[in-house]
Amino acid sequence: MSIFNPKILSRLSKNGIPKKEFEESLGDEREFTLELLKAQGMNLTLNNDLYLFESALKSVDDTLFCIVDVESNGSKPTRDQVIEIGAVKLQNGHIIDTYESLVYCNDISTQIQEITGISVEQTLKAPALGKVMREFRLFLGDAIFVGHDAKFDYNFVSAMMERIGLQKLLNRSLCTIDLAERTIESERYGLKYLNEQLELYKEATHHRALSDAMTTTKLLKRTLALIPHTIHNTEELISFSKEAKRLKRPKVKKEEKVVE
Repeated sequence: MSIFNPKILSRLSKNGIPKKEFEESLGDEREFTLELLKAQGMNLTLNNDLYLFESALKSVDDTLFCIVDVESNGSKPTRDQVIEIGAVKLQNGHIIDTYESLVYCNDISTQIQEITGISVEQTLKAPALGKVMREFRLFLGDAIFVGHDAKFDYNFVSAMMERIGLQKLLNRSLCTIDLAERTIESERYGLKYLNEQLELYKEATHHRALSDAMTTTKLLKRTLALIPHTIHNTEELISFSKEAKRLKRPKVKKEEKVVE
């Protein structure tokens, strides 16, 4: 039994796996493996002799969400790197902590510098990738990783972790694009567009990590207020974001200028 098998993950997110069955699947060094999985952000817990994700037991309100945004010097985590990371911790509707850092880099294209406003001069003075990723690993803990297009941010952060010698991320994740598509009728679901249409964060500076993380946090709060009352725990929320029917998008009028 591989813990990364989709069927195993599904069992952990719903009814759980008997303690003996799960621990035997981890091999001879089960205690070490279990601790390693938890250190990588997998929020495993033992409840009534069953292993399952803690997010399958916790209410959405009580869950700790870590809303993350990264800026990078390219689109491929195998080749490029994070140049800025910003994150917001949210629980019970309240922001309880934030994290923000530029990352040392000596190669940023003119186009990226123009989009982000981040210059090489700034990143040359920033902390090294290893220091930032280790700090962020501690900040993230086993919180639910949230992003607007979460797959991009998650994969980038995970790749950076591996690049400096840490293990890849195993945190549960939630995408606010997926969630918004199922709770808010909109012509487009880009973060800048939603921010302007919904007036989420007036002080937003688009394409800066902490600002985009803060905008995403406000979007998450807006969408959570619109989810069905039948959702009781965070695993049900994650399933809803992936499986529920998307709302029908209003037709874009040709004469209207579209905000990207």
